[in-house]
Amino acid sequence: MTMTQVQPAAIATPRSKGRLQRITPETWVSIGIFVVFVGGWEAIVRILQVSPLVIPAPSAIAGALIDSLSTPSFYWHAGVTLWEILAGFFIGAGLGLVLGVLIGQWRLLEKTVYPYVVAFQTVPKVAVAPLIVIWFGYGITSKIVITAMIAFFPVVVNCIAGMGAASQQQIDMLRSFTATRWQIFRMIKLQSALPYIFAGLDVAIILAVIGAIVGEFIGAQAGLGYLLLQRNFSMDTAGTFAILIVLSLIGMVLHQVMKFCRRKIVFWVNDDQRLATDQA
Repeated sequence: MTMTQVQPAAIATPRSKGRLQRITPETWVSIGIFVVFVGGWEAIVRILQVSPLVIPAPSAIAGALIDSLSTPSFYWHAGVTLWEILAGFFIGAGLGLVLGVLIGQWRLLEKTVYPYVVAFQTVPKVAVAPLIVIWFGYGITSKIVITAMIAFFPVVVNCIAGMGAASQQQIDMLRSFTATRWQIFRMIKLQSALPYIFAGLDVAIILAVIGAIVGEFIGAQAGLGYLLLQRNFSMDTAGTFAILIVLSLIGMVLHQVMKFCRRKIVFWVNDDQRLATDQA
């Protein structure tokens, strides 16, 4: 083995050890909090003999979760809810990006259109949901519309804020070189807005889960919200908690996917954060 083959391994080993030293304590603390919380919950329920209709033990919830996952129809309902979440998110986020870019580019729209967007957001979506179900029916379409409505506003607000955070000096410099509005948007405003946009998308993907369940609560024939109502009516508290766990896992996975996309697309923000961490 030559010297050039040994050196990279020798250089990489301290870095890998440093990463493990930074990650491992946080991971163990997180696991410890989970174990203490679940263990304390189980002990309190058993010692105080709390009725399972009020608060089921974690062991009962785990059993209900296993029973749900062993039922083929459960995956059908989960797939319906996931489709509503993703379709509503992409529609709402897409409309939010388009409108946010237009408002960020033209101040006239910010003064004339944006107040109506804010007024639309102030209307409680739970109050509007029955009307959406009446207009679009009890199928998936009404749930997608409700989800899109909820995911729409965070993307609009963050897109406008990001474009407004662009450096005015850089914009003036490009204008002095006779740059067009499109060139200024592509070179300055878009790069400034991308971190804000992904922050809005991260919030929107979580709210999309809530929007889909709200729509299914109002009226649905399938989905996890539909199952949730059924188990509430049958007083299956453990099964209700099991579905809530599945919904939380869906939200966490979608959040991690959005974080991965942000790291790949807005890579310069990650580099700046890493540099600041190393300097500290």
